[in-house]
Amino acid sequence: MRSSLMIQGTGSNVGKSMLVAGLCRAMTRRGLRVLPFKPQNMSNNAAVTSDGGEIGRAQALQALACGVEPLVDMNPVLLKPETEVGSQVIVQGKRLTTVAARDYAKLKPTLMTSVLESFNRLRDKADIVLVEGAGSPAEINLRLGDIANMGFAEAARVPVILAGDIDRGGVIAQLVGSHAVLSNGDRALIKGFLVNKFRGDPTLFDEGVTEIETRTGWNNFGVAPWFAQANRLPAEDALDISGAGNGPIKIAVPMLSRIANFDDLDPLKLEPSVTLVMLKPGEPLPGDAALVILPGTKSTIGDLNFLRQQGWDIDLRAHVRRGGRVLGICGGYQMLGQSIDDPEGIEGPAQRVDGLDLLDVHTIMSPEKHLAEVSGKHLSSDTPISGYEIHIGQTSGADCERPWLDISGQNAGASNPSGQISGCYIHGLFTNDTFRAAFLKSLGAPTATLAYSAEVERVLDDLADHLEQHLDIDAMIDLARAGV
Repeated sequence: MRSSLMIQGTGSNVGKSMLVAGLCRAMTRRGLRVLPFKPQNMSNNAAVTSDGGEIGRAQALQALACGVEPLVDMNPVLLKPETEVGSQVIVQGKRLTTVAARDYAKLKPTLMTSVLESFNRLRDKADIVLVEGAGSPAEINLRLGDIANMGFAEAARVPVILAGDIDRGGVIAQLVGSHAVLSNGDRALIKGFLVNKFRGDPTLFDEGVTEIETRTGWNNFGVAPWFAQANRLPAEDALDISGAGNGPIKIAVPMLSRIANFDDLDPLKLEPSVTLVMLKPGEPLPGDAALVILPGTKSTIGDLNFLRQQGWDIDLRAHVRRGGRVLGICGGYQMLGQSIDDPEGIEGPAQRVDGLDLLDVHTIMSPEKHLAEVSGKHLSSDTPISGYEIHIGQTSGADCERPWLDISGQNAGASNPSGQISGCYIHGLFTNDTFRAAFLKSLGAPTATLAYSAEVERVLDDLADHLEQHLDIDAMIDLARAGV
């Protein structure tokens, strides 16, 4: 059928990812073969795909909403920030290069071929491809060579609905202002608008809708009220991570400056027995934490320095002296060791730095990235686990002789002699209900009852119901089929 529809936004964080996920589930429930697509994403929260690459976590959630496996074609360009001015560039699931922001402007137009290849492969096997934009098309200073918003929509001939966020205020100006700055050609590709995150009675905004329609000539596809359960779905952006819960088991997580693959925390924040505390820079580790998790990071050495600047290394040693547990995941695991050696300058200048010396292991960085879906068991509880690896570097040492996990019959991870401190490269462990229950029980928690995957599915269904009630999805499907 080769139908497609693009949801763009008047700015970042207006709810595009959530809207597309809900529309994916709603249209899939109507019997359509729906696939998600985002030409360009910027996120350090990546998912490993079944075809051996990596994409943004939001597209993996959207694939779940469609009832399909995530594929690299769903997010052909992924930017993973490594510094304030530079990002790793992932193209169709594989690392292409690392560039400064200014240099990416020159590289970007060359990526349109890969973007369109991926999009066309998806469109050939779908009834509808739902496309998510990035940032805002109103950033007309970025229009030349654009592959994320109107540049893509123009090249692929995809109709666009522009979403505004009324919760941040000024939604009329967001939408009317976008119309004002766009070129005539780009305006013509936008076939309508919707308003997201309304609090209260949506009919109170009827006059606002009329003003937007009159000033833009665009059709209104609906006003979607605030979806209160959004925080129960996996977060895409580190800015969306927040503490949660008021259970008896306190788990503290330092917010590293380049925190990555933090989906490890999503199931924990929903557990009734857990209080998840996300530590902002300058905040001390709470003295009553049962567990400290050092999460993944896009820059292990840089974030090790950042951790020390906050004084968290001192707090962590005090936590250990009090008998508190520590778990390092991926980059956090590397930090726990005695040293990190980067002889080829993968993360900056070639250097060797001291780790936190809480595990007797050493890490050597190398340019090859390890990507894999894995399964096995947690050794001490003999519970099954599954997850994924996405890292550079190899870790070895005496504490690896006390493995934490068995992955396909091979020892993985490390623990100190008492078992108080552990680390591994496996992300996604806590999505496994039996393992999570056993792990929390070892911290003193009562029996866990959360069925995490079922909860995510339930919230996706509720999100689809929510959008069905407030948006004109029939008209959206008709628009996708009509094209431009």
